[in-house]
Amino acid sequence: MSAPLRNAFKGIQLSFLIALPLSLQAQTTTVPNTADLKVLTGTCFSCHGEPGYTPAGMPELRGQSAQRLQQRMLDFKNGKAPDATVMHWIMSGYETAEIAALAQWFSQAQKAAP
Repeated sequence: MSAPLRNAFKGIQLSFLIALPLSLQAQTTTVPNTADLKVLTGTCFSCHGEPGYTPAGMPELRGQSAQRLQQRMLDFKNGKAPDATVMHWIMSGYETAEIAALAQWFSQAQKAAP
């Protein structure tokens, strides 16, 4: 390999080494904002019901502990919930930060009055 070509190749390698950490940093997930949470919870409500209404046979999400909800959603995401029907497919599209935010939101939401 000629010296000019070798120097050009070293420059490309250096550029890659500098750009890689920047691209990885750009991929880190941040906590969803309020508007994002509205969209995320809306997905849940399509099956689990709007506030004040939970269809028969569907688990109530509001008022459960954040830790339990988060673990359950992570189990769905990671294929560790043998009783999953469609939740493993749904949760596979969520980032860990989104799951944590959903769990926190539902744990603080009030259950509907009987």
